[in-house]
Amino acid sequence: MLAKRIIPCLDIKDGRVVKGVNFAGLKDVRDPVELASFYNGSGADELVFYDITASSEGRRLFTDILERVASSIFIPLTVGGGINDVSDFERVLKCGADKVSVNSGAIADPSLIGRAARIYGSQCVVLSMDVKRVGGEYRLFSRGGRVDTGIDAMQWAEQGVSEGAGEIVLNSIDTDGVKRGFDIPMLTELCSRVKVPVIASGGAGSAQDFVELFNKVEGVDAGLAASIFHYGEVDIHELKRLLSDSGVPVRI
Repeated sequence: MLAKRIIPCLDIKDGRVVKGVNFAGLKDVRDPVELASFYNGSGADELVFYDITASSEGRRLFTDILERVASSIFIPLTVGGGINDVSDFERVLKCGADKVSVNSGAIADPSLIGRAARIYGSQCVVLSMDVKRVGGEYRLFSRGGRVDTGIDAMQWAEQGVSEGAGEIVLNSIDTDGVKRGFDIPMLTELCSRVKVPVIASGGAGSAQDFVELFNKVEGVDAGLAASIFHYGEVDIHELKRLLSDSGVPVRI
C-alpha cells in the first residue's frame, strides 16, 4: 500500500503567507521562505504554494517569491495561482515547481488541462477544485472561491481526469479553516468518481482528523492543511507516528 502524504499549504498574498476561514478574513502568518524551510526539515512529504489572489487580480504568479521558496526546499513542490496557459506551466516549472495546479484557468479553458498534460505529462498537472454545497449540490467555485460557476463539481472532476489531470486537490469551502475535520462526505463522493490521487484540503483541526480522514475515505491519498501546521498546533513528525500507530502507512 502506498504511503499517505502529509502536505502543508502556503497561501501567499502580497508576498506573505496568510490564512483565513471559509476563504475569508485573511491574517498574516509568516515569511514564505522561512516557513517552507521549516517544513522541509519537519517531515512534510510535499509542499503546496498558492498565490491566492493572482487569478482574482488578473495577473501572473509572483515568480520571485516562488524561486526563493523552491531553492530552499528538497521536497516536491506544487504551485498554483494565475495559471491560464501552457506558457504559465513552463514559467512556473522553470522556477522550481515539480507540479502545477490549475483551477480558474482550467474552468475558463478546459483544453488547458489536456494541452499541458501532453507536453509535461499527467503527473505534472494537478486539478485544484474549490467546492461548496449550494442547494444540495457540490458546486465548483472559481477566482479563489469567490465565484459560483454553476458547474457540478463531481462532473468537473471526471472531465478533468479524462482531459489528463493526474491528481486532484479538493478544497472544501464549507470546512476551510473551521478546524472541525475534513469534509468526509464530499471526499468520499469524489474518490468514488475518479481513479487518480486525491488530496483532501479544508477543515483539519487536530491530528485525529487525519486519522479519521485516512480510515474513513477509501482512496484518498493525502491530507493538506495550513493553520494547524503554521501555528504549531500539530507537529508533523508526531502526526506521522500517530498515523503509523493507527495502521495508516506513512513515511517516517
